[in-house]
Amino acid sequence: MPVHEGYDAVIVGGGHNGLVAAAYLARAGRSVLVLERLGNTGGAAVSTRPFAGVDARLSRYSYLVSLLPRKIVRDLGLDFRVRGRTVSSYTPVERDGRPTGLLVGGGERRTREAFARLTGSEREYEAWQRFYGMTGRVAQRVFPTLTEPLPTREELRARVDDEDAWRILFEEPVGRAVEEYFADDLVRGVVLTDALIGTFADAHDPSLRQNRCFLYHVIGGGTGAWDVPVGGMGALTDAITGAARAAGAVIETGHEVLRIDTDGESAEITYRTADGEGVVAARHVLVNASPQELAHLTGDEPPTPAEGAQLKVNMLLKRLPRLRDTSVDPREAFSGTFHIAEGYEQLATAHAQAAVGELPAAPPSEIYCHSLTDPSILGPDLVERGYQTLTLFGLHTPARLFERDNDAVREELLKSTLAQLDAHLAEPLADCLATDADGRPCIEAKTPLDLERDLRLPGGNIFHRDLAFPYAQEGTGRWGVETRHANVMLCGAGAVRGGGVSGVPGHNAAKAVLESLGGAA
Repeated sequence: MPVHEGYDAVIVGGGHNGLVAAAYLARAGRSVLVLERLGNTGGAAVSTRPFAGVDARLSRYSYLVSLLPRKIVRDLGLDFRVRGRTVSSYTPVERDGRPTGLLVGGGERRTREAFARLTGSEREYEAWQRFYGMTGRVAQRVFPTLTEPLPTREELRARVDDEDAWRILFEEPVGRAVEEYFADDLVRGVVLTDALIGTFADAHDPSLRQNRCFLYHVIGGGTGAWDVPVGGMGALTDAITGAARAAGAVIETGHEVLRIDTDGESAEITYRTADGEGVVAARHVLVNASPQELAHLTGDEPPTPAEGAQLKVNMLLKRLPRLRDTSVDPREAFSGTFHIAEGYEQLATAHAQAAVGELPAAPPSEIYCHSLTDPSILGPDLVERGYQTLTLFGLHTPARLFERDNDAVREELLKSTLAQLDAHLAEPLADCLATDADGRPCIEAKTPLDLERDLRLPGGNIFHRDLAFPYAQEGTGRWGVETRHANVMLCGAGAVRGGGVSGVPGHNAAKAVLESLGGAA
C-alpha cells in the first residue's frame, strides 16, 4: 500500500468534536485531514429526515445544547444560534384524586405559585432557590475551566470556594442533598433526573457517577440552561464542517480507519474505502471515537466499557395532545422538559427493577418539543398545518435489558413508556401521531444496542464511558486528552471533560497538539 502525503494532524472520526479540533488546527496554519467512516460528518450530532416523505429534519440522537462554550462559537466564527426555553420543565402528577403538576418557568412569581399549589406551602420553592443558587455559583466558577488546562482537585476546590457545595457535588452521593433540601417526592425527582440522563445509577451510588452526571448537567454555559439549537443539531455540525473546510482542513467521508501505527513522534494511519486500503502519515493523530475504539486502533488493551442506559424516541405529531391538567397549556408543558414517571421513589424503583434485569414497570422518561421553540426544522406546509415534533429520552434502561431480543424489548419498552405518558393526557398520543408517505406512524425508537450498532458507542453509552470530574487525576495529562502514545490524542466524548455536545474535547486536543508544535489555538 502506498503511503500518501503527510499531515500535521489526522483526525479519526468526523463527529462534532473532531471537526472542532480540525477547525482550530487548520486556522492555526496546520495541515489537517479528517477521516470519517460514514458517508456524512456529524456523528451523533446530526439532523435527519427519519420518516419517509415527511419534511421534518429531526435531531436524531443528541438534541439540546448546554455545554458548548460561546468561546468556541466565537473563535471559529460559527454561524450557529440557540434559543432559550421560557419554560424549564413541567411534571404532571395526580394528587388527591385530581390531575395537577409542577410548572417551572414563566417568571419567578408564576414558578413560586406553582410550587405552592403543588405542595401547599412556599418551603419547597425556597429550597429550590437555595439549591439552584448554589449550583449556579458552582457553574460560574467551574464552566470556564473546561477549556483551560486541567486543574488539580485542590485547585478546582479552591475555585469553587464553597465547602458545602463541594461536599454536595464532589464528595457525597447527591441523593443525600436532594433529601436534605427537599421534602416533596415529585420535587426531589425533578432535581434528581439531571443525575441520571444516560447514567445508570441510584441516587446514593457510592461511586458518585450520578454526581458527575449531575455536575455536567448544571454547569453548562455557567448557568446550567439547556437551549434549543436553531435548525436542529445538524446545523451545528454543518457550521463546524464549513469552518474547518474554510480554514483548509481536508474532510473525507467513507474512509474507515483500521489501524494506527506510531512511535510517539510520527504515525501511519491505515484506512479503507470502497476502492481499497490506503495509508497516510501524520505527526499527530486525534481520535474522535471511544476509548475502546482507540485501543483497538493502536493495539492496546481496551478499557472495560460502561453500558448506556437510555431510550431515545423521535416523533412527529399532527397536533400536541391535550392534558388532563387543564390549568396548563400543552404548548407550555411540552416546550420545556416534560417529566414522566420521575418522582423520587419512582426513579428508585425503576433503577432497582432494571438492576435485577427487569424492565421498569413504570419507565421514567422526559419529553420536549423542539418545534415550539424553533419551527425551522419543519417544512412550511407542516408548520402551517400545526405539526409538532416530540423528543423522548428514557432513563434506567441499561443495555443488558435488550441483549435477549433487542427488537422485542424495544417495542415492549416503548409501549409501556408511552402508556406512562398517556396516563397524563386527555387523549391517547397515538391519535396525535402523524403518518409517513407509506401510512406508518411517525415514531422511531433507539436503544443502547441500536446506538452501539449505528454509531459504535460501546454499550450504547452516549458519553463513551463513565463521566469524570473535571480535574486532573493520575494519568489524565495536562489537557485530559493525552494517551500513552505521545502523539495520539483522544478528542471524543471519552476524554476528561467530554460527554454531551460541547466541542470541549476537540478544543482541548487541538490545544495540546499546538502546544507540542509550538503554536497557539
